Amino acid sequence: MTSQPTILVGTSDRTVCVRVEGKGSFLNSTGLKEFAKEMANRGFRDFVVDLKNCPVMDSTFMGTLAGIALQLRGLGQGQLRVIQLNERNRDLLANLGLDQLFTIEAGPGVAPAAPPQTPLEVDQVEDKTSRAQTMLEAHEACVEANPENAAKFKDVLEYLKQDLHLVR
Repeated sequence: MTSQPTILVGTSDRTVCVRVEGKGSFLNSTGLKEFAKEMANRGFRDFVVDLKNCPVMDSTFMGTLAGIALQLRGLGQGQLRVIQLNERNRDLLANLGLDQLFTIEAGPGVAPAAPPQTPLEVDQVEDKTSRAQTMLEAHEACVEANPENAAKFKDVLEYLKQDLHLVR
């Protein structure tokens, strides 16, 4: 594992393969969100996210995954599969009810369709507005995926909405 979190991406047939190396967080969520949006626009409908080397995820990253799954659902086809995740990440996803939104395949025997090779560009100087927008969209996706999350993220959503209003 690298000290700086990295997201590696690649495609195989009509499948998008993503491997997270390090923590999945708000710092790499915007890049993943934009990449997934572009791949969906190009006709890709199957996404495999390999979390073998991802020790933990924050709520923004989990919400970004939920947003990708919801986007595919909105298109009426496709799926997001999360593979090779550890027990902690499985519990985090289950706690938010996101394990009902996408397919989870745990265990070391599960392998992605193709090994992702290309590092996803992450804007190290991402502006405050786009980061706050990503965080807001991610938390809204968590609530859309499971309405019980509204109570969990009420204060976060309010803060982000106020923050965005002040920035604009």
